[in-house]
Amino acid sequence: MAWNKPGNNGKDNDPWGGGQRGGDKGPPDLDEVIRNLTGKFSGLFGGSGGKPNKGSGGGQSSGGLSPGLLTGMVVVAAVIWGFLGFYMVDEAERGVVLRFGRVIDETVQPGLHWNPPIIDEVNLVNVSELNAKTYENRAMLTTDENIIDIAVTVQYRIEDPVDYIIAVSNPERSLDNAAESAIRHEVGSNFMDQILTTGREQMAAAVEERLQDYMEIYDTGIRVARVNVVDAQPPDAVRPAFDDVIRAREDEQRAQNQAQQYANQRIPEARGEAQRQIEQANAYKEEVIAKAEGEASRFNQLFTEYEKAPEVTRQRLYIEAMQDVMTASTKIMIDVEGGNNMLYVPLDKIMEQNTGSPGRLASGTSQELRDLANQLAPYLPGPSSGVAVDRTRLNNGRGGRQQ
Repeated sequence: MAWNKPGNNGKDNDPWGGGQRGGDKGPPDLDEVIRNLTGKFSGLFGGSGGKPNKGSGGGQSSGGLSPGLLTGMVVVAAVIWGFLGFYMVDEAERGVVLRFGRVIDETVQPGLHWNPPIIDEVNLVNVSELNAKTYENRAMLTTDENIIDIAVTVQYRIEDPVDYIIAVSNPERSLDNAAESAIRHEVGSNFMDQILTTGREQMAAAVEERLQDYMEIYDTGIRVARVNVVDAQPPDAVRPAFDDVIRAREDEQRAQNQAQQYANQRIPEARGEAQRQIEQANAYKEEVIAKAEGEASRFNQLFTEYEKAPEVTRQRLYIEAMQDVMTASTKIMIDVEGGNNMLYVPLDKIMEQNTGSPGRLASGTSQELRDLANQLAPYLPGPSSGVAVDRTRLNNGRGGRQQ
């Protein structure tokens, strides 16, 4: 489509707004359009917005940046530079400001702050976060010349931001090297069975103390919070043998616990039994002493009565002795004086017939004893034989007596 198509009134339509042009004229020059726009932009900052001068011979002079444009660019750059100097410090962070490598502000507190960018370098350090690293070491030699695989976790915080930033070039690498050294030193100072069983806590405490000493010597600004021995195992080639050793040690400990439990149960019982026997012995001693004193007192009283009436006392003692003997017997043999026969009196059988149940003669009532005396009367000799029976004592429940 031709832009120079003849229109009304014989005029050409020029899309560049140039009006009627001759057939040999094209669109305006691009350099001229750029110079016009530059002039208008310079006018906004106080520069001359006139048309550029033409050189001699009809040539156009090359355009340059005006002082107003340069000033504007400097102002915009200054605003951007100042805006980049603002920064925010979180609650858990602290800032360290370096100006050309020199510390000018050691601890920048939380909040909004401004420092000139490019000139000052701001380093933000998180001092509240608890960091953790795990170190796995294989084939470490113990003091008893055994090999062990161990994994240790180190928990730490950044205590001094300035030392953490400027004291050492790489504090994290320093921590790694120091942890490796401390772990190897403590493993080499302990026996293998201690590390595998009961010595883990002691070893972890020793590693923590030694590692913190290293951090203070290096001025890393790191504070070791805790060291944990996560895992400690013998090498795979000898692990079954060590597992057997551990099981045997556990069996030993279990047997010791059972023995201690049995001892704790039996010792109080034995002490109680011993105390009971002591109390019984003391009671028996008191009983024997009291009985002996009573017998002695009774003998003294009896001796006094004997001195008063020896014959009567002797007869009474004889009768009491015979009563004790005859009361404890269920069968009585009576020798009849002047005869060859011996009278047998089965008291137990007689008591069974009378009472229906066996019993001792001393346990019968007065009526039963009278009945028994009547039954024995036919078997006893008469007064002419020289043997008399004390029926009064039989009636009183004291049994038969020979006189």
